[in-house]
Amino acid sequence: MRIWGRHLLTEMARRALDDARQAVLDGRPLPPLDDIAAAVTRTVELLTVGRVQEVINATGVVLHTNLGRAPLSEAAREAVLAAAGYSTVEFDLKTGGRGKRGGTANALLRELTGAAGAMAVNNAAAALFLALGAFARDREVIVSRGELVEIGGEFRIPAIMEAAGARLVEVGSTNRTHLSDYVNAINERTAMLMVVHPSNYRIEGFTAQPAVSDLVVVAREAGVPLLHDIGSGLLRGRMGDEPTLEDSLKAGANLAVFSGDKLFGGPQAGIIVGDASLVQRLARHPIARAVRIDKLTLAALEATLLAHLSGRRHDLPVLRMLGISLEELRTRAERLARELGAQASVREGTGMVGGGSLPGGRLPTVVIEIKPRAVTETAMVGRLRAGDPPVIVRAERGRVIVDLRTVPPAEDVRIATSLLKAMC
Repeated sequence: MRIWGRHLLTEMARRALDDARQAVLDGRPLPPLDDIAAAVTRTVELLTVGRVQEVINATGVVLHTNLGRAPLSEAAREAVLAAAGYSTVEFDLKTGGRGKRGGTANALLRELTGAAGAMAVNNAAAALFLALGAFARDREVIVSRGELVEIGGEFRIPAIMEAAGARLVEVGSTNRTHLSDYVNAINERTAMLMVVHPSNYRIEGFTAQPAVSDLVVVAREAGVPLLHDIGSGLLRGRMGDEPTLEDSLKAGANLAVFSGDKLFGGPQAGIIVGDASLVQRLARHPIARAVRIDKLTLAALEATLLAHLSGRRHDLPVLRMLGISLEELRTRAERLARELGAQASVREGTGMVGGGSLPGGRLPTVVIEIKPRAVTETAMVGRLRAGDPPVIVRAERGRVIVDLRTVPPAEDVRIATSLLKAMC
């Protein structure tokens, strides 16, 4: 009743009664009252079952796409709550006049990345769409055949390019593309060169791809910009084969785009940094209005940027999860296993970064393995999903697998209660 509300229940009850009356008029027996009540419940549950709600992610997949990828930091959550009412999204407190949406976030992005220009839109695909629509409509964009990726929801780079009005020119082969392939494809119709990091798959073996710095030279000689989609938003350092924004800008990419969540650790957003004149053109383009960032995402992004700039990256849940030591995981897992009893044991395992980052990469971890006695592992997993809050786990070889890497330590008590209840 608290979730559904009196109005919705009343409306569904009226519909169920209408159906019952129609059954009598059609010569069928009147359904029992319990059946009518059950029909109301089923209808409302089907209507609301897909609503967004809190879950505990105990799968070990840090950037779980189906569970919302990067969880927000406490500061970002507080910022979202503060912005949910009236807020200064486009209001200047100093002058009392209209302010610029995203002005603070853009300034923080420039400070963090060192780029001359920066802006944020609602996701990375939108960032690509905006750049292609602004600079390459009815013109050609050269891309390596091995980089024509398909992202989530079966959306593909060629389809995004087509929708933006750009003409795709594929060069090279699936596994090998050379600098000469780009050079030979350039003509008077070329609008830009584009490099797309294949963040959700890997090509290994006999492969070749020019360095971004070499492609920058080719693009500069042709008088066109180079757009680099680095994907996951890794700022600097090394994490598998993930490209970094720092390296992209040092190589001279005119524009770089990446996700605001994933390895950046913030809300879903598309971030564009690079040459100031190019970013300014993007900000003035009509598509920018269609893909602009909303106030709640903007508030969360500002908090995330402040965490990066102030040296508080450990406050970002994704980066904290990726940095958890095996010793800490083992200590927590053993404590929880003792509470669960003889049906639970602890062993080493592997997790995943997920979310289109570090394809094929595995995270060493420590997991709790449960062999339930009273129910099957399938039934236990279902019970956990039906809990309050739902707990999402893995099932392998007749066992239920719980990985605490993706469970905040503060949730250990709640997850223990849920597991004990589902095992019975």
